Amino acid sequence: MPRIKSAKKRLRTSRNEKLRNQSTQSRVKTVVRAARAAVAAKAPTAEASVRRACRIVDKAASKGVLHKNAAARRKSRLMKQARRAA
Repeated sequence: MPRIKSAKKRLRTSRNEKLRNQSTQSRVKTVVRAARAAVAAKAPTAEASVRRACRIVDKAASKGVLHKNAAARRKSRLMKQARRAA
């Protein structure tokens, strides 16, 4: 446990950042999983769910939770799967 005031504050902020990043990562995984399931099932809402997933992945990348290349890769793979199904 840190004793210096600035180190204590840094610990608090890093915990908050970790929680925020975890929730964003979880949301990305959930939305991408739902989009993949919709595409695989050829649901009528597949296109909308893919668009929503891409938007959320972009937001995660802009917040720094995902690296921009990792976000682009996820979006690319999702779009590729959607194109094949259509």
